[in-house]
Amino acid sequence: MTSDAHHHIAPTRMDRAFNGAVRWLADRGVNLAGAQTLTIPGRVSGQPRTVPVNPLEYDGREYLIAVRGETDWVRNARVAPTAQLRRGRANRTVALTEVPVAERAPIIAAYLRRWGWEVGRLLPGGLDAKSTVDELAAHAHQFPVFIVVGIRFDPAYPGR
Repeated sequence: MTSDAHHHIAPTRMDRAFNGAVRWLADRGVNLAGAQTLTIPGRVSGQPRTVPVNPLEYDGREYLIAVRGETDWVRNARVAPTAQLRRGRANRTVALTEVPVAERAPIIAAYLRRWGWEVGRLLPGGLDAKSTVDELAAHAHQFPVFIVVGIRFDPAYPGR
C-alpha cells in the first residue's frame, strides 16, 4: 500500500453536529436518505460506540463504506464479531466482513452515485462523485468497505 493508505478525514464541529442530528433522527425511525445507526463495541473499552451510517444495497448485497477512511468504527468492525444496525425501534444484529481491495471500486462508485452530494468533500486525491470505477480503483485501498451479513432479523425492521 502507498503511504496514503490510511486516509482519514477527522470530523469537524459541524460534522459532529450534523451526525448527531442524523443519529437522533435515525434512532427515532426517521428515514433520512437511508441513514441508520451502527452500534459496535469499542476495540479497547468494549463499550458500545454508535455512529450514523448509510448502508448501500448493491448487486443484491448490503454494504457499509467508510469514505472518511480508517475511522474508529472501521477499526472496531475489524475486531468485533457483531454489531447492531438500527432505525427507530427496528434493530438488526449483523456481522461485518471487510471486502478485499480489488473488489471495492464498483461498490464505492455506487455509493458515491447515491451519497456523493453528502460525502464528496471527504474524498481524497481529486476524486468526486463522478469519478470512474478505474479512478476509484486506484484509491480503493483508502476506503474500507464491509459487507453486512444479517445474523438475526427483527421482523419489525422497516427495510432500507
